[in-house]
Amino acid sequence: MSISLCTLAPFGVKLPGLRLGWQTRSSLRAKGAAVTGGENVLEKTMKEVRYLDVLYDDGFGSVTLKGYFTTVRAMLRNDGGPPRWFCPVECGQPKVENAPLLLFLPGTDGVGMELILHHQSLGKVFEVRCLHIPVNDRTSFEGLLQFVEQCVKYEHSLKPNRPIYIVGDSFGGCLAISLAARNPEVDLVLVLVDPGISCAETSLQPILLPLLQIVPTILQLPIPYLAISGGSIPQEALGFLSGNLTSVQPLVAELGHTIKWDTIMWRLKLQKLGASYASSRLHEVQAQILLLARDNLLPNGDVADRLKTMENCKVRHFRSFTDRLILDDNINLLTVIKRANMYRRCRKLDFVTDYLPPTLSEFKKTFDEDFKPYLRLLSPVMLSTLTNGRIVRGLVGVPEKGPILFVSYHSLLAIDLAPICEEFLREKRRVVRVMAHPVFYWENFASSSQELSFFTNISLYGGVPVSPFNMYRLLERNEFVLLFPGGIREALHRKGEEYKLFWPDEAEFVRMAASLGATVIPFGCVGEDDFLELFLDYNEQRSIPYLHNLIDSVNQNFSRIRDTVKGDDGNQVFHLPAVLPKVPGRLYFLFGKPIELKGMKNILKDRKSANKVYMHIKSEVENTIAYLKKKREEDPYRSITQRALYQATWGVSAQVPTFDP
Repeated sequence: MSISLCTLAPFGVKLPGLRLGWQTRSSLRAKGAAVTGGENVLEKTMKEVRYLDVLYDDGFGSVTLKGYFTTVRAMLRNDGGPPRWFCPVECGQPKVENAPLLLFLPGTDGVGMELILHHQSLGKVFEVRCLHIPVNDRTSFEGLLQFVEQCVKYEHSLKPNRPIYIVGDSFGGCLAISLAARNPEVDLVLVLVDPGISCAETSLQPILLPLLQIVPTILQLPIPYLAISGGSIPQEALGFLSGNLTSVQPLVAELGHTIKWDTIMWRLKLQKLGASYASSRLHEVQAQILLLARDNLLPNGDVADRLKTMENCKVRHFRSFTDRLILDDNINLLTVIKRANMYRRCRKLDFVTDYLPPTLSEFKKTFDEDFKPYLRLLSPVMLSTLTNGRIVRGLVGVPEKGPILFVSYHSLLAIDLAPICEEFLREKRRVVRVMAHPVFYWENFASSSQELSFFTNISLYGGVPVSPFNMYRLLERNEFVLLFPGGIREALHRKGEEYKLFWPDEAEFVRMAASLGATVIPFGCVGEDDFLELFLDYNEQRSIPYLHNLIDSVNQNFSRIRDTVKGDDGNQVFHLPAVLPKVPGRLYFLFGKPIELKGMKNILKDRKSANKVYMHIKSEVENTIAYLKKKREEDPYRSITQRALYQATWGVSAQVPTFDP
């Protein structure tokens, strides 16, 4: 049986406990307790599965848009009954502990299956329930709001510290905003997908409402389904008015035949009432909001502007050519939530325990599609050192188990991050938890980074705001942690400072690693000077009044990392140096011999011994850089031209050789 048909099974059988989602859950708990003598089967299963593997299969992409329309065709039949919750079969049980609840509120069509492309991926980290409003149901907006509110309040009473996610599509966004305004005491996270809150300000509904009132009911046209399914593009309405109906897909036309005109009129009026109610209560919303919108249809009007300027609202734009953003198979909703740092399992986000590892589909999308040309341009060479001192290609010399602390020089504009993250995932299946600058978690930076950039993926692939507390907890959990002691002072260095280390005098990370018995691996990266040339550095930008003021303004929004460090080493000012591209060379990495700190707790109290280890690590980083700068001269494929000729002969997927270590 197909996924869509399995999902439809509850609609053919009217079960007593199906009206409210919590009633169904209660019956399941009671049944489990009866079978196991009081122990909950579901809770027992959750105890056995406590984490997700790195590069696990999230199932995204296994269901297509055709599957959605096939499901909707069956669900639009008059199944009778009031609105109700259902749990999609393919969601299964969450694979993480204390998974938050996710309630999906559909668009004006009320089907509740718009999340079908995301059921499998969301079901692994959420308890997913979807609202279904039967096609002939005439429940008022207030009635629908009370229905959803009853479920939310009950779930909040069961687990008051667990967040409840509300995904609202179009009309569902109006319900979500209204719900949040009426329940400020509940920890809600709203994910609004093209919300219909500003529908009264668009030009589509003023055209459709009078039009639908005068069209004879005997004339069944495809426009009804477009109207209630969230279509709000004026060009679509103009296309219909001009008689251009032949371009509408046959399946959409069939759905249009199924829906009666009085249903269309009711749903559109419901949309208008919902938008009016939500806009009037918008100022009362205290919940976190993630607003998703299309680039070709940005939310406009006074209401949308207020929504986007709210302090707790994050906005993400997408280039989508589908009528429904949530049905775009190029947009993974879970990935969007993770990138925005909005997945959490308690009241406050914990970057360590709430982190979800990248999935197989995310890895393929990032490194085999989006960044494949970039990585092919860099053609990174990864070398590591065995315990006997021998240098080999690959990451064989890196131990399999943590805790491991990698320390290195930070390349210009952090061009070293993407290759490191990819190689450890591909070869070791390990996530490298990068200690990242707070600027990457500043919302103005994230929302303005609409173009393709690995910085927007930093949270997805293990980035954590740099702090001693976060680093300690990661090492305590036996993670692979990457620290750049020089920070952005190295990544945004001045002219003439290539490969110069700006490390603080204190050996704090050495003492921390020793206290946890961690292994420290110093490594070097060389190649930035083969790709980029500094054109306008920090000192030169400070001499330009406009850039001077811009730098000061940007740095006021986040705390300084090294306020206690004196001199130029503490000058961690964020700015964007102007660079010029060069004819691409190659990027080289060398991971040095592991330095075991297990059993060296004596350096916790002996500052002199700690500084000695610290200087040894720093010296090893400088030695690896010097080694790579010398050996790259022996690489016959350092030039992009030679690499292109090699891959033209042996195939683009062939590993390009390098110098003999």
